[in-house]
Amino acid sequence: QVQLVESGGGSVQAGDSLRLSCAASGLTFSRYVMGWFRQAPGKEREFAAAITWSGTTTSYADSVKGRFTISRDNAKNTVYLQMNSLKPEDTAVYYCAGRRLLFATTPEEYGIWGQGTQVTVSS
Repeated sequence: QVQLVESGGGSVQAGDSLRLSCAASGLTFSRYVMGWFRQAPGKEREFAAAITWSGTTTSYADSVKGRFTISRDNAKNTVYLQMNSLKPEDTAVYYCAGRRLLFATTPEEYGIWGQGTQVTVSS
């Protein structure tokens, strides 16, 4: 059974940091592009960051560039999102997602999703 399980969310103050983790099982993790997406209340799900299966290429939304870092450990079947200098507008449910081989940054192109983890940033 293919499964993605996010962890690490929470409630923080503006300027704080959080590290999200997403543990994968039931798939050949090293063959999957992994992405982080987020969805705020009343808004559509949006791209935050993605990383190729090898980890050599990453992409970020302009809104998080310079503050968030995506990384992966294929030996642990885990992808991470380090979030620094958090802002209230980063408040959302954060989802990790996977797709085989081909790099993508839109939610529609990802077929495997976790259940999400809530991040709340207060001012």
